[in-house]
Amino acid sequence: MPPASTQASTGTTVGADLRLSPGRPGYRRMSFALFAAGVATFALLYSTQALLPAVSAEFGASASAASWTVSAATGALALCVLPLSALSERFGRRALMTVSLVVAVAVGLLVPFAPSLEWLVALRAVQGAALAGVPASAMAYLAEEVRPKALIAAIGLFVAGNSIGGMSGRIVTGWVAQLWGWRAALAAVGLMALVCAVVFRLMLPRARHFVRGSLNPVELARTVRTHLADPLLLRLYVIGALFMTVFGAVYTVIGYRLVEAPFNLPQGVVGSIFLVYLVGTVSSAAAGRLVGRMGRRGALYLAVGTTAGGLLLSLSDGLGAVLLGLVLITAGFFAGHAVASSAVSRTATSGRAQASALYQSAYYLGSSVGGTLGAVAFHAGGWGGTVVLGLVAVLGVVSLTLYGTHAARVRERRLMPVTAAR
Repeated sequence: MPPASTQASTGTTVGADLRLSPGRPGYRRMSFALFAAGVATFALLYSTQALLPAVSAEFGASASAASWTVSAATGALALCVLPLSALSERFGRRALMTVSLVVAVAVGLLVPFAPSLEWLVALRAVQGAALAGVPASAMAYLAEEVRPKALIAAIGLFVAGNSIGGMSGRIVTGWVAQLWGWRAALAAVGLMALVCAVVFRLMLPRARHFVRGSLNPVELARTVRTHLADPLLLRLYVIGALFMTVFGAVYTVIGYRLVEAPFNLPQGVVGSIFLVYLVGTVSSAAAGRLVGRMGRRGALYLAVGTTAGGLLLSLSDGLGAVLLGLVLITAGFFAGHAVASSAVSRTATSGRAQASALYQSAYYLGSSVGGTLGAVAFHAGGWGGTVVLGLVAVLGVVSLTLYGTHAARVRERRLMPVTAAR
């Protein structure tokens, strides 16, 4: 398609922004398609998380050993998201997301037949590597195809799809596992993801503003170095990792806590606890309004405070208090993630796929580390140990945000004499 500036002869206003926005043709289809991709990605990526007690029981494995069925997937995704983002520059965002979902779904249909814990972990690693193409390409696709003013809302909807996928996958696995076992539960998630993948492919509009790039490793390395040298981007990467460390730790371990005394909940009910993900759907979709009212840093402070309050509340032995704590943790996490990820897309003026990929690498590395360390902390100190780990990560987000605020004020003071002189 020719650029907007050359389309006067076709009746299009010269200089018009042809990117998608609410009310324009294709925006609703794009939102629904990426929502479906988000559902499939999170449902597959965390499909074993609600099943960890059952996996431990079948294979005679500890919580930390079983947690590798989650950490292997998120860790492989973290490692592969950057190279796959480079492939998306060459072959297109839409094509790479399609291939990634097809391979991940195929592996997902094999996972229920894993004969041992080692095979289960290996297959989950392959699945995580395949899924890396979705987040690597989705953020770049949105940055290219959506108007800047609508970008935070569009990313919020994609993140909301992630929360729905995480919730539905865990609920499905919880109840199916209670009735027919954890292997049947994983098969059910694989079939659900297959439906989502088909919907994604049929609904996603073709890219209209994608510019094919090269696979030059030197150029890729230069782009990565440039992004890592940007102080704001680097802070956003670490913030994403720390938020996900909290989330990964809490949701990897919460199943073990709820099936034990004093709660003694059955597997199906434990899976239903993940209905609190609906709160994440709302908070991530509302992230754009939060930033508009409070600014990016203000929204991050609110997300951090909500997460910390939820962690402290979850220490209670009352089920109601624990559930409210999970609600606050989930709301704070998804709001913080939506704010940080959208800030990355807006900050990077070039190499957006790599900028988003670096964020996703840090984000899922945080999930992998958080899941493993959360299980280790739970084994060593019970739920209190997991909460301490989460509070340390939250303190890291506060420190980085405060530093960013201080650095911005210092820059403003330095610029004031220059502005006055002019």
